[in-house]
Amino acid sequence: MSMRDRILTALQALDPQHLDVLDESHMHSRGLETHYKAVIVSPVFAGLNAVKRHQKVYGSLGELMGQFHALALHTYTPEEWAEQGAAPDSPTCRGGSKHDH
Repeated sequence: MSMRDRILTALQALDPQHLDVLDESHMHSRGLETHYKAVIVSPVFAGLNAVKRHQKVYGSLGELMGQFHALALHTYTPEEWAEQGAAPDSPTCRGGSKHDH
């Protein structure tokens, strides 16, 4: 099972009305199955700020969190999703990190 499939399966715990996990590793220089973008629409996010929503996602992923490099999260309630309808595009990676010289 691919890492993407494992992430999708784990996120089912959030009872999503819409769930999309994109493998964006090709946009980065750290190898395969390292960078992901998740768009999650769930009623469990109602009344929660971004930090609390992300904590719910991390809790659902558990030990998977340590098995990839990055996860861009876009979390919406069904009402927010109906209003917005799409997640923003991911920025292009600049390679390396801010600590590289």
